This record gives sequence, structure tokens and C-alpha cells, in this order.
Amino acid sequence: MNRNLAILAVCQALFFIANTIMISTSPLVGLSMAPAPMLATLPLGVQFLGTMSATLPASLLMERFGRRFGLMAGCGFGGLSGLCGFVAIMQGWFWLFCLAGVLYGVFSAFCQYFRFTAADAADASCCGGGSHVGMDAGRLRARAIGWVLAGGILAAIAGPEVAKATRDMFAPIMFAGSQLAVFAAAALGGLVLTMLDVPLPPKRVRQAAGRSTVALLADPAIRHAFLAALVAYVSMNLLMTATPLAMLGCGFGFDDSATVIQWHVLGMFAPSFVTGSLVARFGPRPVVLAGAATIMGCVVVALSGQQVAHFAVGLMLLGLGWNLMFVGATTMLTAAHAPEEKARVQGLHDLALFTCVATSATLSGILQNTIGWQAMNLSVLPGLLLVTLIVARKSPQVRIA
Repeated sequence: MNRNLAILAVCQALFFIANTIMISTSPLVGLSMAPAPMLATLPLGVQFLGTMSATLPASLLMERFGRRFGLMAGCGFGGLSGLCGFVAIMQGWFWLFCLAGVLYGVFSAFCQYFRFTAADAADASCCGGGSHVGMDAGRLRARAIGWVLAGGILAAIAGPEVAKATRDMFAPIMFAGSQLAVFAAAALGGLVLTMLDVPLPPKRVRQAAGRSTVALLADPAIRHAFLAALVAYVSMNLLMTATPLAMLGCGFGFDDSATVIQWHVLGMFAPSFVTGSLVARFGPRPVVLAGAATIMGCVVVALSGQQVAHFAVGLMLLGLGWNLMFVGATTMLTAAHAPEEKARVQGLHDLALFTCVATSATLSGILQNTIGWQAMNLSVLPGLLLVTLIVARKSPQVRIA
């Protein structure tokens, strides 16, 4: 299990290095190429459209052919995205840059299953003859998810630096080199994944029917896990995507916004070393509530000023809150379904999640140009308050120990 988790953590780091590059550069590339400023975040929006479209097929593909095959296929889409993005910037083709965003979204859809693959590795180690036989699967699953997400810490350090280093590689054409870095990260991830060894579930599990989709969605634990993950990701994505544009509007340069994104990504993943342990000790519900409160703290900081420090602290709190909510919600989800229901539940979860994330990313540039940065921050409060109310008062306490 430890080897599998190390492989997944490295791949998570490479994916989020590419992700940090895309977040830092895509809105600015879009602004320089789009026919109208409000379309600057369209390439990021269609990226999440690609993720939304591929999540369920990716889950079903991995159910049939295994995690390693599916994740390596996803890296192929990531490499193709980087190449298309490079050509698009060199030629000034906005439509091709949007297509690169769609391909990157498909890559992202597969990479979202790193956390579920970590849970599978934990289950295999507990029940399939691994070194953790006899340990409680729920506790180990929560820690495994946190450990793999912790791989993103490397992305927090390296991602913005790679974006800065490759920005002028083909000067005076900006950011073309950054797309080649995306290609390299995806290719290296595919190479590392050749060493992954997570077995397919037993044939009897794969052939079992499980509950119907309607029955699954009627389960309060599954619904509330869906809601918590959705609000966490949409809140984070809406504000994160608009940050480079908001900082540009305040007179700050690319290096400043890249540094702020660096602090944000650090906030997203640095807590992962302990988040899984917190979930294992206290259960996912209190961790989800703590995450919602932390994102509300981000809003308070954003409303207090628009200096670099406000952006950096606010985005770091945003990342921390996302981490708490997302790890808690993911653990809640993995404990709420039977093994034979895994592929459908995970696929439906990420389909719903990235449908909303795609919408928020597309709207981010429009909202930044119409209502402004502070109003955008206020717009995430209703969803956070809804999660707090439902999870605190109505959500069943999921037992993982």
C-alpha cells in the first residue's frame, strides 16, 4: 500500500503542477486572445466541461480495465492538451486553446480518481493480504486519501515557479512554454503510473447490481457528501479562477498573482498530512463544518482589502477550507456505498460536481467584469451556510471506525 500511495502522491503532485500552471496562465492567455474580455475565463470553463463529460465514462472504464490503465489513459489526454495549447498560443488561435482546455479537462477527470484509488489501495491492504491486515479499513482509507492529496504540496512550491520560468521561453509570445510544461508533467505522470499495482475488485463484486441510482441518491449520507464536495469545489473554483484577473485589475503583475496561487495551492494540500487523521478521529462531519467556516474566513479577508497580502491570506484560507471539506466529503462518500456500487456512485458524484464547477469557471470572468471581486466573494456564502445547516442538523454521522 505504501508504494501505491507514494506513486499516487507523485502523480497528484505532477497533476497539480500542471493545474497550477493552467490556473495561473489560462485567464491571462484568454484575455490576450479572446474576442471580448468577459470571455477570458472561457478556456478554463470548457476545461471543466471536459471534466464533467469524462467523469462517469472514466469511472466505468476503470471499473472494467483497472485503475492503472484508466489513469494512464488520462495522462495521454493531458499530454495532448499541452501540445494543442502550445500550438494555439504560437498561432494565436483562441478556438484551439479552448480545445486544449477541453482535453485538459478530460485529463483532470481521470486524475480526480487518485483519491478513490488511494481508498482502493487501503481496502486491498486491509482485506487482501497487505501489510495492514486487521486494521480498520475506514480509518486507513481516510488517512490514505489525505496522504495522496498531500502530494499537491510539491505543486504549491514548484507549479508557480515552473509557470514563471517557462513564461518567456518563446518570447515575445508569452506562456507557450508553460503549455510544454503541462505536456511534460502529464507524460511523466503516465510513466510513473506504470508501477501502480491496485487489483481489480473480485468478479462477483463487479457483476453484482447493488442499489438503483434512485436509491443511491435517496441515501442521506451520499446526498450530503455530494452537497459538501460541490459547495467546496464551486466556492474554491469561482474565486481561484477570478484571482489573476482581479489582481490584474488592482495593478498587480503576473509574478504577484502566481505567488498568491502558490499560497493557495499550499493551503489546499499542506493540511492533508493531518486531515485524514482528523477525519479518522472525529468523523467527516465536524471536518466538513470546519472547512465551511474556514472558507467564510476567506470571504472576511477578501472584504477587508485588496492588497497582495489580502489576496494571499484569503486564497490560503480558501485552499485550507477546500481541503477540510473535500477530504471530509470524500471519506463520507466512500463509507456510504457498497463495493459493487463504487463506480456508479463515484462517477455520478464527479459528474454532478464538475457540471457545477464548469458553470462556475465559465461565469467567473463574467462576474469579475460585472459585479467585481468583493461581490463574488459574498456570492459563495449562501452555499456555505446551506452546507453548515444541513450537515450539522440533518446529516447522519458516518461511522468510519
